[in-house]
Amino acid sequence: MLYQHKSIIDCHQLPMSKSLIHETAIIADDADIDDNVEIGPYTVVEGDVQIGTGTVLGSHVSIRQFSRIGKNNSIDSGAVIGGHPQHTAFDGSETWVIIGNNNKMREGVTVNRAYLPGATTKVGSGCYFMAGAHVGHDCDVADNVILTNGVVLGGHVDVGRNAIMGGYAGAHQFLRVGAYSMVAGYIPLRKDALPYAIIGGEPICHYRLNTIGLRRAGIERERYRALEAAFRALRDGDKQFSNVADTDEVRHLREWVNVKSKFGYYGFAKAK
Repeated sequence: MLYQHKSIIDCHQLPMSKSLIHETAIIADDADIDDNVEIGPYTVVEGDVQIGTGTVLGSHVSIRQFSRIGKNNSIDSGAVIGGHPQHTAFDGSETWVIIGNNNKMREGVTVNRAYLPGATTKVGSGCYFMAGAHVGHDCDVADNVILTNGVVLGGHVDVGRNAIMGGYAGAHQFLRVGAYSMVAGYIPLRKDALPYAIIGGEPICHYRLNTIGLRRAGIERERYRALEAAFRALRDGDKQFSNVADTDEVRHLREWVNVKSKFGYYGFAKAK
């Protein structure tokens, strides 16, 4: 793998769109970097990497081999994208990280390559990963997810769109964190977190619908009331929601709870 060190002379000879690459950045010859990508001091971009236009890499960022990064992403100092999976049996096979567009990844974020040969760790678009968040191998993180400071996702974790995980929360491998859910800070998830709900406490349980998050997403009135009815039915053991209005959200929840899960999902807070 060949690298080119961008000296001051090199940068002055580059077209204007390429002059956003800092003189100390180290970039492999076969890295595919679009115009208008900004690369900060001492950042390393390995070979067989693609970075879309408008993306900004801060200082001391490492973009490892087999990473695909879309447009208009902001990746801050010390982040490592595409590092080897933290799995003792990893044999160095070709595996991938694919990241969408318009994501913000703050200081020290890590997103690991997949473990299984030919597999991919995926991050959607519009996500915000705060300082120190970690996305483990073979995870699938949907659009508009917020991982706050220090959140850790083990391998093979699925996170649904618009989910929020509070500071230093963690998810055991092979778990699901449902869409529009909110996980309280410092919570160690060992079972799935239902879509649309707030989860936390000791013992860990689902408290209620994520009212504010749903309102912000435009899930109100009849749609919200249908979800309330679906959760009441789920508490009573009815996973088909037989007498509940069939909205998009209810259909998603029905499909989600009827998928076979490795660890099952947490129960509900008991009425006081």
